[in-house]
Amino acid sequence: MFSPGGDPAPESSGVVVIPTRFVWPYGGRKVFLCGSFLRWSEHRQMSPVEGCPTVFQAICNLTPGYHQYKFYVDGEWRYDERLPFVNGNYGIVNTIVLAREPEPVPPVLLPETPGSGVNMDVDNEIFRRAVTLSDGALQEPVPRISEADIDVSRQRVSVFLSTHTAYELLPESGKVFALDVNLPVKQAFHILYEQGISVAPLWDSYRGQLVGILSALDFILILRELGNHGSSLTEEQLETHKISAWKEEKLHLNRQAEGSSRQLERQLIHAGPFDTLKDVALKILQNGVATIPIIHSSSRDGSFSQLLHLASLSGILKCICRHFRHSSSSLPILEQPICSMGLGTWVPKIGDPNGRPLAMLRLNSSLSAALSLLLQAQVSSIPIVNDSDSLVDIYSRSDITALAKDRAYAQIRLDEMNIHQALQLGQDANSPYSYLNGQRCQMCLRSDPLHKVMERLAIPGVRRVVVVEAGTKRVEGIISLSDVFRFLLG
Repeated sequence: MFSPGGDPAPESSGVVVIPTRFVWPYGGRKVFLCGSFLRWSEHRQMSPVEGCPTVFQAICNLTPGYHQYKFYVDGEWRYDERLPFVNGNYGIVNTIVLAREPEPVPPVLLPETPGSGVNMDVDNEIFRRAVTLSDGALQEPVPRISEADIDVSRQRVSVFLSTHTAYELLPESGKVFALDVNLPVKQAFHILYEQGISVAPLWDSYRGQLVGILSALDFILILRELGNHGSSLTEEQLETHKISAWKEEKLHLNRQAEGSSRQLERQLIHAGPFDTLKDVALKILQNGVATIPIIHSSSRDGSFSQLLHLASLSGILKCICRHFRHSSSSLPILEQPICSMGLGTWVPKIGDPNGRPLAMLRLNSSLSAALSLLLQAQVSSIPIVNDSDSLVDIYSRSDITALAKDRAYAQIRLDEMNIHQALQLGQDANSPYSYLNGQRCQMCLRSDPLHKVMERLAIPGVRRVVVVEAGTKRVEGIISLSDVFRFLLG
């Protein structure tokens, strides 16, 4: 019935077969085809189409009937969301139904390659769609996930989070430390850079308890405040500016912005080791913070408190992924493509009056512009793109601590340094942040299933995934940890 290559052998069996062209139009280095007609055991390598280097094709002999297939692109399984697909035994797969007498399709002429003198007639409807992807009329709508699947998935995630505690977030070994509120800003700046972190709890030795958090956002605000007269920062300014003084100044600035004269100090947002994971996640989301300390205290007033861990949504998501890894069928949404669930922020479609713009910058944009956009848009990162809107890097709040390298903060002006120069400071091979360089730009496709995005967001240090167009890396959207948790918690 089958030849060694996996295709049916009509001459030996008499079975009717139909030569069928399969196309992957989204680019890649190596692309393979696998499907039910290859018994899911063979990977058939696809060839680039002459004149269209981002389009790959393969021709297989198929018997009439129903077939499933998917693509293996640069080491990852993919499917074409613009063609019919189902959720099968092999994940999300494309489908094709062949009649015994296929209807002829008018030939389509590929663009001629200069100097080649070769044209290729294409007689396959799928391929016609592939080489004309820019025509929006050919894009088939992606089916929406059912409300029933969303409800049952949310209910099961909620049960898990409500029956597990923050104690499970504590690593078997590790270190946590706090900064004294009387430290100079300069020293705190250097400590965070040298430790390769962007956030630390604050300890008040007089009160004997943790009183706050110092984060990358604080350093952004400090640099802007101290440098708002157009001069570069001096060592003396940061040396004499203590953390406690900055926190008082920040409280004053917040009161001015809110038009309030209240003297109430914002209380430290924290959790105990026996608080549920759901409570911890909700505290992070409702207060708009990235992390909260897990504190064990032997007294009601919070004194004699012991810092156990810094909890983040990333750690909680890792628990969810680990728990449901071998029972993914209990969460129907995990195998659904992210484009089907309204998750994250997306580049608005042309003519969409309700579209929320996605903040992006170029490499030659000033660092001052990047910091202003981070504050104004109230986001933690900004995709950095080229003139074609293709992703080249990402600038995050945490990147500000790289200015501590060689005391760069005292030698530059924010409006004169561009993003490319700022990113180079943090990507030096000897930088404490170098271990993050390989995962700075976690990317996915709009057709990727939710579980793949969740697994990438569960990587320590990753807080968002950029959705890009296959082949071009053109930015289509961005999905953050908070986006995923707001969706999961409803």
